[in-house]
Amino acid sequence: MSNRDVVVKRLVSSINQLNRWVDIVFPELRQMFKDIKAKGAIATLRLFPSPLELVNLQPHEVIAGWKSIMKRQPGLKKALLLLQVAKKSVGTRQALDAYKFHLEQLLEEYDLVVTQLERVEEQVTDALNKIPFAKKLLTIKGISEISLAGILGEAGDLSGFSHGNSLLRHAGLHLAEASSGKWKGQIVISKRGRSRLRRFLYLATMSLVMNNPEFKALHSHTVKVKKMKKMKSIMKLLGKLARIFVGISRRNETYCPDKLQPLSPLAA
Repeated sequence: MSNRDVVVKRLVSSINQLNRWVDIVFPELRQMFKDIKAKGAIATLRLFPSPLELVNLQPHEVIAGWKSIMKRQPGLKKALLLLQVAKKSVGTRQALDAYKFHLEQLLEEYDLVVTQLERVEEQVTDALNKIPFAKKLLTIKGISEISLAGILGEAGDLSGFSHGNSLLRHAGLHLAEASSGKWKGQIVISKRGRSRLRRFLYLATMSLVMNNPEFKALHSHTVKVKKMKKMKSIMKLLGKLARIFVGISRRNETYCPDKLQPLSPLAA
């Protein structure tokens, strides 16, 4: 997972550089593709690295180019729009050979990082398959392999924790008294623990609140009925998630949604 973090940072850097290149040479491409990572956008950059290369083409030639490297490609309407925006492009026309060469390098780096990320995530999946309780944790709707791998990578064997609160303390999510010259005795989250574990626990909880019916109902109840602030509700559910993870790992149980159901009717 540490390796994956490094690869993801490189991927983000590569995408940012591609966005910068598009802003300089072909800003109108964003009218076609909102996300520069879209397959159509990447294919267009590979085939037509500047607006000038599109000016004299016909729509069927553009579609044929897309078809040569994409299984599912945009149609005639998008091809016509691409040719239209290319003719009116305000992108730079200076040193285009240098910009094309730079684009080739950026796409090579992007392809390499995407391939490396796929390989790393395959290794993550293989490692999870060797952990006895991991499959049971993945049955919880909203828990992804990556978030679970991040938690296990930082926390280690969850069955070794005596209680969910021990996992929270390991992450630095337990409460502690903070004092300074300006204020005294305030109770805050200590953050004296593994920062990446805090991040993965938080992301996993947010995913559950969005995708898991039980956690969604609990969050709705605490916010709407108990009038708790949203972030405070999220942190409360994070603690519940830690206890569920440790309980399943220690007792080798399966996830039981019914244990989280009592508040669901109220939340509805």
